[in-house]
Amino acid sequence: MIGVELVKLVLRPRTWVVLGMLVALPTLVAVLLAVTDVAPGPGEGPPFLSAVLTDGTLFPLAALGVVLPLFLPIAVAVLGGDAVAGEVQSGTLRYLLVRPVGRLRLLVAKLVTVVVFVVLAVLVVAAVAAVEGRLLLGTAPATGTVSLSGSTLTPQQLAWRTALALAYMVVCMLGVAAVALFLSTLTSSSVGAALGTVGLLIASTVLLGLDAASALHPYLPTRYWLAFVDLFRDPILWDDVVRGLLVQLGYLVVFGLAAWANFSTSDVDG
Repeated sequence: MIGVELVKLVLRPRTWVVLGMLVALPTLVAVLLAVTDVAPGPGEGPPFLSAVLTDGTLFPLAALGVVLPLFLPIAVAVLGGDAVAGEVQSGTLRYLLVRPVGRLRLLVAKLVTVVVFVVLAVLVVAAVAAVEGRLLLGTAPATGTVSLSGSTLTPQQLAWRTALALAYMVVCMLGVAAVALFLSTLTSSSVGAALGTVGLLIASTVLLGLDAASALHPYLPTRYWLAFVDLFRDPILWDDVVRGLLVQLGYLVVFGLAAWANFSTSDVDG
């Protein structure tokens, strides 16, 4: 079942259109930076963007910082919202369940497909940005890449910290995927499920800027998305990274179980 869903993911033109859209904005940013030679000041704009003119090897991180707060979560919300609701909407869910396929197995296959899309999206954006950074913005200085703490990182240190950052970003999207999948089991409208997920993320962002909601801040899904920057300090600051992982895994477990509970007991009308 998982194999069938993965084949559908790869063969759907929508998958590649979404990936192209995710790559388009960082590409535009790279071109503008290369042409104008003007980058944001330190502390301004997405993480690492102020440093890419002097060290193009950091552009994959800057590119992911560009798409992480908005475009990547929306893409995950759309795909996750379509997982079950899309089958109901198209009338294919009933035929899927007629075959000897348990509901839990189908739900797991849908979740795995969304996770694979997230991994693919992160890797594609990072890979394209790495090429663009090298071609348009140059390589690292001879002295090496400078960490956010001012020390120098060797190429090996930069590589494994970048790998950790990519893995962290994938985990950050697991919570979004679980919420979208849960909402997808509640409605026959994939658009409604996607909009509900995006609405939750917008509410989280708004509450993060509200001092009156400070007690909720540690539990909001978007709170620790940019904590991957702490992986590039020396020494690494693990506190927010670990908190971010726990929060996302919490959302994955809670909404994943809620999706299973609802889907396993609901009537199939599609």
